[in-house]
Amino acid sequence: MTFIIREAQKEDMPSVLKLITELAVFEREPEAVVVTVEDLVNYGFKKEPAFFTFVAEEAGTIVGMALFYYRFSTWKGVTIHLEDLIVTQSHRGSGIGKALYDKVLEVAHMKGLKRVEWAVLDWNTTAIKFYESTGAVIQKDWRVCQMTDAGLKKYLESK
Repeated sequence: MTFIIREAQKEDMPSVLKLITELAVFEREPEAVVVTVEDLVNYGFKKEPAFFTFVAEEAGTIVGMALFYYRFSTWKGVTIHLEDLIVTQSHRGSGIGKALYDKVLEVAHMKGLKRVEWAVLDWNTTAIKFYESTGAVIQKDWRVCQMTDAGLKKYLESK
């Protein structure tokens, strides 16, 4: 199996959304995806993009992607947050996920960044073992906090 890793283009966004949806199904939240192809194009390809994407392509078909963005840490400065890394089910175990992961880490290293971070579900032991094998530290003492749009509305209306 031969594949290439390249920067995503606008015309790749339908395939990227399909992979995002596949990841949501894998993570047991298929209804959670509300982003559209138009959102991905509008936010990912504007003058100052909200995110960047690498795709893995095999024989003209996108079979994986890594979507990331820059954020600022008050301790480390500019860092990368790897939002999603997904390889379609039929291509898992082929080295595509590692190649995408490596590409994001290479960007961080090339830019002199002090950290790359991401979240992994505690039951995804395959991913956890992979990340640990690369030297990543899985934080046990930090918890991810999120405020949904409904939560925002309810909270702000109650003030």
